[in-house]
Amino acid sequence: MPSTSPATSTGTVPTVLHARTAPSRIAARRTQDDVDALVLSHLGVATAIARRLGGACRDLGDLEQVACVGLLKAARRFDPLRGDQFVSYAVPTISGEIKRYLRDCGWVVRPPRDVQELRGQLSREIPRLSQALGHEPSARDLATALGHDLRSVQEALGAHTSMRPLSLDTPPGDGGAPTAADRLGAEDPGTDHAEDVVALAGACQALTDRQRRIVYLRFYEERSQQEIAQELGVSQMQVSRLLRQIFAVLREELDGETDEADGREELEGLGAEPLGARRAG
Repeated sequence: MPSTSPATSTGTVPTVLHARTAPSRIAARRTQDDVDALVLSHLGVATAIARRLGGACRDLGDLEQVACVGLLKAARRFDPLRGDQFVSYAVPTISGEIKRYLRDCGWVVRPPRDVQELRGQLSREIPRLSQALGHEPSARDLATALGHDLRSVQEALGAHTSMRPLSLDTPPGDGGAPTAADRLGAEDPGTDHAEDVVALAGACQALTDRQRRIVYLRFYEERSQQEIAQELGVSQMQVSRLLRQIFAVLREELDGETDEADGREELEGLGAEPLGARRAG
């Protein structure tokens, strides 16, 4: 502790006066152990302030850490020679640190600044007006008291959900009623199949009438290659080659990965119209 002895005959400035004019030097002479001891002995104060101000905070643990940061700042800046109690000095510092955190980082969806400011005014006005009216004030009562339009007050009152929105699994007021998550639509398992059908229908437009007939017999009526060959008057081997060619055309239409030259050669070998000529037509 610095000496408080009066000035000497040599004109030395009293230590206490020097400390009052240069508190940063007092802080410099305090050891880190002194600061640590001050912080550790007042952690309960920081926690209490965090819980009092953290009603709308998503994570109280985060807010308690912010309060501890404010406590540490207060411990480093505190000057015991000013005669103040540390708690009286620390509480505003901790509260300010928490309020800045809530203002800047406490929103899931951050509303405009004017909505935030009006929400702060409402939080102070609601208790006062409740006591004066004898009941909880309505949005219209608050708008009249603060001189704001009703719509702005309603928007500010609803802004609390931007800090801590309700979970989709939160049960409603009525017991047994479905939650919001229960009412959300699920992915239809047939969506991918429907997309494939639409894409394939467009690709089938590139097939000849004969090729589409083969597709119908093979995959809709589920006939064997031998049965298709008998109906078309060709051999089973030709039906197999036609099916391969059909698949090649469909792949080319769907993703462009088919070797066009090989497909054209197979079609011409079967006496079918060349693929390039059919497209040109």
